[in-house]
Amino acid sequence: MSIFTHVTVGTKDLNKARTFYDSVLDTLGLKRIADLGEAGAIWGKDAPSFFVMRPIDGEPATIGNGVTVSFAASSRAAIDAFHAAALSAGGTDAGLPGTRGWAPNAYAAYVRDLDGNKLTTYCFDAE
Repeated sequence: MSIFTHVTVGTKDLNKARTFYDSVLDTLGLKRIADLGEAGAIWGKDAPSFFVMRPIDGEPATIGNGVTVSFAASSRAAIDAFHAAALSAGGTDAGLPGTRGWAPNAYAAYVRDLDGNKLTTYCFDAE
């Protein structure tokens, strides 16, 4: 059982964020499962898991320094596809796909979305 019900990041441009995340999260098998009008959108597999929202307080969305949202990937190929899709959709590289030495078989890639939120995806399966 996961310890989280969902994770939320903020956006300044919801329409661009929807397009970005539709493309990028599809590589991990996540689909947009709900739109919340002009407030946000939700992605997931079997349940709502990842929200992109305009801040409720009406202030501009900002990124959290030191905050990273990490998605599980089914394979190293999915991680490579996630990274490529993010860059193709206007995101920026924050760590090329490759092994990470802190855990056995750790393979990951890091990107920043259109608002600067830091995203990663990990797989811990052997090559």
